[in-house]
Amino acid sequence: MAQQTNIAAQTAFGEAVVAGDLDALDAIVAPDSVDHDPAPGQVPGPAGYKAMFNDLRAAFPDLHVEVEHLLATDDELAFAYHISGTHLGPLMGQPPTGRRVSYRGMQISRFDEDGRLVERWGSSDELGMLRQLGLADG
Repeated sequence: MAQQTNIAAQTAFGEAVVAGDLDALDAIVAPDSVDHDPAPGQVPGPAGYKAMFNDLRAAFPDLHVEVEHLLATDDELAFAYHISGTHLGPLMGQPPTGRRVSYRGMQISRFDEDGRLVERWGSSDELGMLRQLGLADG
């Protein structure tokens, strides 16, 4: 059952991000949750994820995240995902370009016995995203 609970929590996390319902993360993320690959200035717990995704959604209002592959154990999930969106707001101090991006990432999430996210490790192709926007050489 833990696998299904954790999959449901991760699904709810993704749905909250895509819908912009970031307050829902308060119930999904443990207060002392640690992101081992945080965004610059990201604080622990729900507040850190809410701030990070608020900034990302401001830059990409049509943000879409799709899980492409998922593996689960009793307390961890590993998944590959695809992100897409149109750059219509400021991103890392850069003005909007109006360009669409499409890039991939991977994440491992660990959950507690209540199905709340307690640790995250992840990586996405941020350099590829910046290149698509014309904000990085390559």
